[in-house]
This record gives sequence, C-alpha cells and structure tokens, in this order.
Amino acid sequence: MKTNNRRDFLKKSIMGLSGTALLASGTSLDASGKTVDNSPATLPTRPLGKTGVHTPLISMGTSGVTSPGLVKAAYEAGVKLFFSANYYGRGNNEILVGEGLKGLPRDSFLVGTAAIPNEMNKGAGTLNSDFTAEKYMKSAEASLKRFGLETIDFVLLPFASKKETILNEDVLKTFEQLKKQGKVKYVGIASHGGTVEALNAAAESGVYDVAMIGYNYKTQNLEELNTAINRAAKAGMGIVAMKTTAGAARSKTGPSINTDAALKWVLQNENISSIVSGMTSVELVQKNLKMIQNLKMSGQEMKELGMTSGYDAYGLYCQQCQQCVPQCPHHLDIPTIMRSYMYAYGYKNLEQAWHTLAEVDLSDNPCHLCDVCNVNCASRFDVRNKVMDIARLKDVPIDLLSV
Repeated sequence: MKTNNRRDFLKKSIMGLSGTALLASGTSLDASGKTVDNSPATLPTRPLGKTGVHTPLISMGTSGVTSPGLVKAAYEAGVKLFFSANYYGRGNNEILVGEGLKGLPRDSFLVGTAAIPNEMNKGAGTLNSDFTAEKYMKSAEASLKRFGLETIDFVLLPFASKKETILNEDVLKTFEQLKKQGKVKYVGIASHGGTVEALNAAAESGVYDVAMIGYNYKTQNLEELNTAINRAAKAGMGIVAMKTTAGAARSKTGPSINTDAALKWVLQNENISSIVSGMTSVELVQKNLKMIQNLKMSGQEMKELGMTSGYDAYGLYCQQCQQCVPQCPHHLDIPTIMRSYMYAYGYKNLEQAWHTLAEVDLSDNPCHLCDVCNVNCASRFDVRNKVMDIARLKDVPIDLLSV
C-alpha cells in the first residue's frame, strides 16, 4: 500500500536536499518583546517511522488553540506538525488550524486530524452496525473541506482500542480510498486506552503508517506498552505521544507538575518520534522548543516526577483502562467523564471539557442516588465526588466558555 513513487515524492517535496524535514529559519519575541533565537534549523528531529518524513520532537496539538495567529506563530518558531480532530469544537478547530496555515508553502508543514465515525462508541472503541465505508469517507472529506486543503497529511482513527475495529474492512477500505484519491498521505490510529491491543493490531495490518498514543510517566503497564511500541516501530509505524504531562497537575487546586521533566521522560524512548503537545500560548511554544534542545534529565527532575507519580483521589490522569465501567450500577462512561475532569482542572481547557462531557448522558446525574460509590478505581480516584464536581459544567452554556 506504500509505493516507492509516493515515498520519493514526499522526500523531495517535504524533506528537500538537506534530508531534514520541515525546517525554516526565524526568530520570535518573548513576553517582554526581546528577540529570541529559536532557529528551527537547529531543532532536533526524528524519523516518523518509514514515512520518509522527519519531524521536530515537539508537534502541536490544537485542541486548546483559539486563534489562527497562534498556529502561525508556532509554525514560524519551528513547529511544523499540527494535529486537530473533527470533534474539537465540533469541527471548528479544523477551520481555525486551516486559517492559521493559509498561505504558507504547502510542502513546509504537515497537518493531520482524528476523524471519528458518527457510528463509534468512544468508550468501548467499537463501531455499531450502521457504520459503512461510505459514511466514513464523507466524514473524512468534511475534514478536508474545513481545513481548506486539497490534501491532508494524516487521518487517524481515534479512540482505537479494539482489534476488530482497527482491522474493520470498511475502515481499511476508506483509508485505502483516501490514499488512492490523493486526499490523504498517511493513515493511522489514535489510542487513549487499550493501547497495547491497538498497537499490535495496527502493526499486524500493514496498513497504518502512524499511531498517536497516550504515553507518560504515570503509565501503569509500561513494560508491556514499550514492547508493543517497539513491535509497531519495527513494523515501520511512526509513533507520536499524547497526554504526555499526565494532566499537568496532581490535584485540581495544587501546583503544576514540572512539565519539562514530564516531556523529557517521554522522549527518553527513542521509538517516540514526536510529542503532540497542547500549546496554548507563544510562551509555551518557546518553552517546549527550548526543552527539546537538551533531553538529559537532571536528578532533581527525576525526583520531582517521583514525588508526583502517586495515584490517589486527587489525581487528574485517568488511565482509560475501562475497569470502572462494569462496576458502576448506572453504567456511566466514567473514563470520558474523567477526561473532561482532566481537561477542566489540569489543562484549564473548559471548552474541551464541556464538549467531552457533552458526549455522556448525565441528565439525571445518577451519582446522587448512591450513598457509597461501588467503583474501585485502579488509580484510586474518588469517582463519585469527581463525577458530581465536573457534572456542574454541563449546565454552563458553551458560548460563555468561548468568550
């Protein structure tokens, strides 16, 4: 499914003669207006599997981006890989990213999106019987239209956790058609949970080019996950990491974790090609670009991560293991609710928290019916209190959060 012609074309159009992808010179300003040399030509890169593309170690996740200008500023600072999703702001984020990249040389950046089928159960990672290749094709094509591009570089199947979903014939047929028609260059999966099964299935298929996975210093099944990552990398897949700061804080009111240390920890695994980091300001872009210049972790950084790695009722990072779901007498989609809680209190992204919570039926907030919560969370969360806390957000009009 990968042709030499396609690979040679990408090497020529994206990588150029230097063999280093997606880099251009430039400077930027810090908060005080002082010129800062972020010379992207010096940013360290890694190959993205066998795609023929090299990318800087930091890429931009755009869920918290509210201005096209920030996308443009990140590009000018050296970020050249941007990821959106068709469920970020119900598609509006793809429009915003497209506006930020408008007018830039098309061979100087990569852009991708996670296109979720309407017929997908996010929590279970399964497709219902109404799913067809034709419907999924329309969903992917709608993303292209919102970006305002004839071709996007990556389309990912999000919430991929089940082998049968990843190897679904209609999913594979859609991806194959998108490539054949020149609408998409690479296809992949994005996995929030069940990642070991997802990676093994994607590697087995021989179809997927990339995988975006949750990976951070709080990962519980690290040895098993690293084995699956290594297997996928050997199969030629490029691996990009998300959820890398594990909620960015230990509690909803406590101090932030040392995010530089958390990101460096991820990049110690050389099979990780790039981190998809949610960057919501120019200052954060500059901070991340500075961090990747020296990946050596200090003793203090290791100590700080160790001090914040405990799992308790105040934690913000849900492992998305799904073990809680059958324990709940009301069958709440607890993992999705916990992601909303993390977006709100960890990443301070109330819009994303609102949209995530909107996916769950909390019309009766059934936690009020239980005096004692029967859910034994693997991360020791006080599930009932967290659900009742974040459930308040559903009554806030979304337009108030967009002001």
